[in-house]
Amino acid sequence: MCPTVFKEGPYRFFFFSREESRKHVHIACTEGEAKFWIEPIISLATYHGLSKQQLKKLQSLVENRKHEIISAWEDHFSC
Repeated sequence: MCPTVFKEGPYRFFFFSREESRKHVHIACTEGEAKFWIEPIISLATYHGLSKQQLKKLQSLVENRKHEIISAWEDHFSC
């Protein structure tokens, strides 16, 4: 299962139900995808197919919506 946290333009922010326990978020669009760690600090974990401009925008979106991502993570994984 891959619950969607939110969508922003062409980007879908989500996480996988059966993956590592460290908080992170995956982001996908038609050009590629990225994974950002949320804790202890927001940082890029992996990516492919995305430009530096896209990665910068995505990091900004993750930073601005960090609390929403963490809340969705905790709601999902507390089940």
